Amino acid sequence: MKTFAFFLFLSLIYFPVNAQDTTYAQRLGFPKNARVIILHMDDAGMSLSSDRGIEKVFEKGVANSTSVMMPCPWVPQIVRYIEAHQGIDAGLHLTLTSEWKDYRWVPLAGAATVPGLTDSTGSMWTDVPDVVKHASAEEVDKEIRAQLARALRMGFKPTHLDSHMGTLFASPAFLQKYIQLGIEKQIPVMFPGGNDTYIADEMRFTKQQVAYFQNLGKTIWDGGLPVLDDLHNYSYDWNPPANLAKDDAALTKWRVNLYEKTMSKLKPGVTMVIMHCTDPSSIFPEITDSGDKRKADMLAMLDPGFKKFLKDNGFILTTWRELMERRRQAK
Repeated sequence: MKTFAFFLFLSLIYFPVNAQDTTYAQRLGFPKNARVIILHMDDAGMSLSSDRGIEKVFEKGVANSTSVMMPCPWVPQIVRYIEAHQGIDAGLHLTLTSEWKDYRWVPLAGAATVPGLTDSTGSMWTDVPDVVKHASAEEVDKEIRAQLARALRMGFKPTHLDSHMGTLFASPAFLQKYIQLGIEKQIPVMFPGGNDTYIADEMRFTKQQVAYFQNLGKTIWDGGLPVLDDLHNYSYDWNPPANLAKDDAALTKWRVNLYEKTMSKLKPGVTMVIMHCTDPSSIFPEITDSGDKRKADMLAMLDPGFKKFLKDNGFILTTWRELMERRRQAK
């Protein structure tokens, strides 16, 4: 989901320059020039349709990671699934927005504790700029800690942390709380601090802006956590063409072609590829009109042809769990 977050963040900071001489993949023990990927499914717990799509891909597809939106209604169901399938790579999709019109959720810390995170309905704000405008970094810290606390109380130990709609990247103060929590708890945080080819292209970063991300990546690495070399976050902006048949075969072919085209440009390093695998029910359109492209993500990850593409092109699949294990062994 393209957001205002990165652009606002980049307008508020100073960019020092620091060259990156090796990939984080290589520092984590992967072969030189290896293209290592995490195929990651966002929005677990958001709806039953989200959970079902993610479960199908875990069982029959190629994507191998997910993260859970702890304030959302279908969290207990997906946590039970995770518990029943030990070894699944599942983190926390730290959530500070509630973007749909009628399907809303509230902060776990409570509106009285974090009033700046809530709108007039008591729900989280619908978009990132409102969070930046109204919420303090201290409120953000309280909420992301409450989301981690709920997970741990449920017996769910996340393999990593990431950010719904990129909100935690929306200000330097938010980002500091995010990185601080990860280092403090020794839970990996999603952060592209390497070559940043995809992010630079998508967000039109300057060389100085890329260097700023690389410097933050070094801080995270020095804090004992793995770091991504890049982040592939294009897919939510891939809307089905108006003339595309809405049958599964057409959706699959269209989506697979886009993934193969963009991933062929991948540089060596560890890249997280974000998607939203969903198996939309008949009522899913009552939440959002994004069902077709979310279903297309699910179908692409279930497609044998896409799996063959990854194998034929030498991609190495990894998980956050493996990255943290390798980080513990790295110098």
